[in-house]
Amino acid sequence: MKTGLPYNIPINATEGFAAMTTPPRSIEIIDVGPRDGLQNEPEILDVATRVAFIGKLADAGIRRMEAVSFVNPKRVPQMAEAEEVLAALPDDDGITYIGLVLNRRGLDRALAAGCREVNYALVASDTFSQKNQGTTIEQAVDVYEEIAAEAKAAGVRCSLTISTAFGCPFQGEVPPERVIGLVERCAGDDTFEIALADTIGCAVPSQVADLFGAVMDIAPSARFRAHFHNTRNTGLANCYAAVEAGVQAIDASAGGIGGCPFAPRATGNVPTEDLVYMLNRMGIETGIDIDKLIAAGDWIGEQLGHAIPAMIGKAGVFPPAELRH
Repeated sequence: MKTGLPYNIPINATEGFAAMTTPPRSIEIIDVGPRDGLQNEPEILDVATRVAFIGKLADAGIRRMEAVSFVNPKRVPQMAEAEEVLAALPDDDGITYIGLVLNRRGLDRALAAGCREVNYALVASDTFSQKNQGTTIEQAVDVYEEIAAEAKAAGVRCSLTISTAFGCPFQGEVPPERVIGLVERCAGDDTFEIALADTIGCAVPSQVADLFGAVMDIAPSARFRAHFHNTRNTGLANCYAAVEAGVQAIDASAGGIGGCPFAPRATGNVPTEDLVYMLNRMGIETGIDIDKLIAAGDWIGEQLGHAIPAMIGKAGVFPPAELRH
């Protein structure tokens, strides 16, 4: 069967890119703006501003978000003072604040700070893995297995993001068999959720549908999430393809800010407000107040001192308020 993937492998989950026939009733949106959004910005925001940003997202209805990153602040200074940010957040508001960890030291910091969910990034390209985390893929898998087991023992959820799942800036195409193999190895009782991430924004909808279909076929009981960057303006289309494939959650960033500091020419994430608008118009519930979300995106753009990529704040929600019934 010919698929949208760059390698011709047998995948039975999709027959081309068909129109969605039965859309899901709801999709969970994870806002990654406070972490993946801010980490690639030249402006370094203080703890109070980052906490205020998180509060605005919570007020808009975001119930799960990447709030901090327990990485070396010398490498990513925008993510310094993770413990202080987490300590300033309410612990009884029903919101899950996720912390990124890349090694055992990061997990130790997260557990000591009271983080209730950690996310580990496992890169599907050896070259990018070396540049981003200083490890090979095999070494990173070993680290993940240790972190996931330790997190579970501590009563903390551990999710996994497979980065560069659709392409690598240094090696080009990433064989889908490698991504499928990583999912097969890592999907288990210690893993709460697996995200496939288009770290450099190179994926197209047919590729997204095929790869998610393949991993869901080999790990049918796993929970899957999608993470797209909008580098080549395919982000929203890829989100639609992921919804069609059956993902339960999608990452997005308020205002569309962010990107990966270790990926050349990487631009922002999918704007949360643009994604929510699309899903709302499709009749898919997100539980998010889009007007408050637009305001949060505009506000963070003001703090960063530049216009944000999101489009809905510029064009406005349709239909406008005066024409809604």
